[in-house]
Amino acid sequence: MIRVAVTGAGGRMGKTLIEAIAINEQVQLTAAIERPGSSLIGVDSGELSGIGRNGIGVVDSLEAVIDDFDVLIDFTAPVATAANATLCAAKNKHMVIGTTGFTDTQMAAVDTLAESTAICMATNFSTGVNLCFKLLDIAAGVLGDDVDIEIVEAHHRHKVDAPSGTALSMGKVVANALDRDLSKVAVYGREGQTGARERETIGFATVRAGDIVGDHTVIFAADGERVEVTHKASSRMSFARGAVRAAAWVVAQPAGNYDMQDVLGLK
Repeated sequence: MIRVAVTGAGGRMGKTLIEAIAINEQVQLTAAIERPGSSLIGVDSGELSGIGRNGIGVVDSLEAVIDDFDVLIDFTAPVATAANATLCAAKNKHMVIGTTGFTDTQMAAVDTLAESTAICMATNFSTGVNLCFKLLDIAAGVLGDDVDIEIVEAHHRHKVDAPSGTALSMGKVVANALDRDLSKVAVYGREGQTGARERETIGFATVRAGDIVGDHTVIFAADGERVEVTHKASSRMSFARGAVRAAAWVVAQPAGNYDMQDVLGLK
């Protein structure tokens, strides 16, 4: 049985991860971590997630439970995740990272740590979203430069980064298929007299409202027709199940930086 720890155990995603671990026969929860000073310290993590007591109390230190797990699942914040990755790499612990919003410097630091341990990092662990990445690569390759490409994403009011990491990943997939540099062709929102659209640009539009779990649509629009690739998540469980699947997979891998495409064999 693979021993799994969840950090950010009291958050929306943390609770769902604990539930997903409980229904997966390959893994077991052996540690649950929250930030120091949290009112949840000492609370049974099973009761916290709504699945009933599991005997795993929430603690405030990853280091205190470092010997109790094989792989850490982290969907917290960039600064916390980077610190956790440093500790895990030093102790030869594997990681699954779903945190988004990293700076280039933080991302480079995680890449370096992956030289010491196996890290599976993805902006979205949903099987459906990762299938969409494959479809987008195909669509962009077939449609080529004859279409305008726009990406629209929507999330709940509490999401702090925009565009979403998933939307950016979709943009990168499309840009790579068309041999474009996303950093040079991305347009993040439009206002005022913007002029005619340049064909090579890839536009992003962001919606933040209510409790939307996550909607993403990539539009390939030509004169007379358009193709749309859409994924809509109705529950965080789709992300959590994928992350737990990745956790069971990554423990058997050598040191390196992997993603959900590797887990699903889509590369």
